[in-house]
Amino acid sequence: MKGNIEERAVLLAQYIIEHKATVRSAAKRFGVSKSTVHKDLSERLSGFNRPLYLQVKQVLEVNKAQRHIRGGMATREKYRHMEALRHGNGE
Repeated sequence: MKGNIEERAVLLAQYIIEHKATVRSAAKRFGVSKSTVHKDLSERLSGFNRPLYLQVKQVLEVNKAQRHIRGGMATREKYRHMEALRHGNGE
């Protein structure tokens, strides 16, 4: 998503707040990098829309606190799948 950087930052913030989305999912949805999302939200948005920045910051802090849990679940699922393939279950 090209165009007005401030507009993009607001749209990203609104998307993350409304969907309780991660930086990664927002980046994918808007066709930008995770670094761009992070920079738009942490540096740019805080400079021109502090209330929205504080709202999105809360969601991102929750995501960060849960990240290790999601990562562990993904790893467990990966190895379950690999084990199923090894035994011919193909789940």
